[in-house]
Amino acid sequence: MAGEIEDAIERADRESFTKEPPKTLKGKIGFLLKQYGSAKAVAVELGVTADSVNRYRRGARKHARADVAAKIDDAVWQRWQPLVRKRRQRQAATNTGITVETRARFGYSAAVGTTDDGRFRRLTVHLPATYAQRLFDARDAGASDQQMRGIIAEGFKEIYFQDGGGRATGLSDVEINEIDYLDLAY
Repeated sequence: MAGEIEDAIERADRESFTKEPPKTLKGKIGFLLKQYGSAKAVAVELGVTADSVNRYRRGARKHARADVAAKIDDAVWQRWQPLVRKRRQRQAATNTGITVETRARFGYSAAVGTTDDGRFRRLTVHLPATYAQRLFDARDAGASDQQMRGIIAEGFKEIYFQDGGGRATGLSDVEINEIDYLDLAY
């Protein structure tokens, strides 16, 4: 199961699409056949028979079972406009950075005499391109959700909590403990 950060990256990717994916079952199967090259390969991916895939392609079956329809939708969304996704991610990683909007419980370590009691905060923070690059690299390398949270938390520490070094200089560590919601934009 994908983590919250990976799901947020996927949602942000979908917002950058220049056109919508196919809406009909026949159109979706046609797209997947172009991607995979054969009905057998599509069938293996979806967990159905090659005959079922060919029936969907011909239009002999207008509707798939709910579980198969969900797999078809996921497969199409994951493969839709890969060049647009890459271009937007490259732009975020080199120039524009990412904006993280979240409501989460933050914990932190600070100097003696200050509180380290975590609390829910709603934040919208624009992180520089270096954090976007690190986040995309970590996702591509198969990093866990906890590791990707660490990258975002480090960005929050530097940009939001320490204001680029102008305050809270004794703050040594920030953690995202619970995420109520998290959205990314780039």
